[in-house]
Amino acid sequence: MCQLFINAEPELWKSATHSLRIDGMVTSIRMENAFWKILESIAQRDGMNTPQLITRLYHESIDAGHDLSNFTSFLRVCALRYLNLQLQGEIPIDTGIGIATLNAQDILKRERSRKHH
Repeated sequence: MCQLFINAEPELWKSATHSLRIDGMVTSIRMENAFWKILESIAQRDGMNTPQLITRLYHESIDAGHDLSNFTSFLRVCALRYLNLQLQGEIPIDTGIGIATLNAQDILKRERSRKHH
């Protein structure tokens, strides 16, 4: 079983630091390359680059009243949620379908319903 993980491409778990500007402030984010690749996929689905996606996630999280003291962890969880929602069939595998076109409220409602059953 573990061969699937330990023999994966080592580049996936190497960390990379990306710098971007959010509201005029330069921010550096360090994550493993596997997470950067997932975030890039998410961004591309909706015609954005990765810094644009991260900025949008930041602003929408602040607007929702979230504490983003560990923003990097938040981004990792976003990447994992994306993959998990794909496995559940909530986000189509077809990357030509933008995430913004999906009905988030319906997806969240179904997710809550599954959690309570």
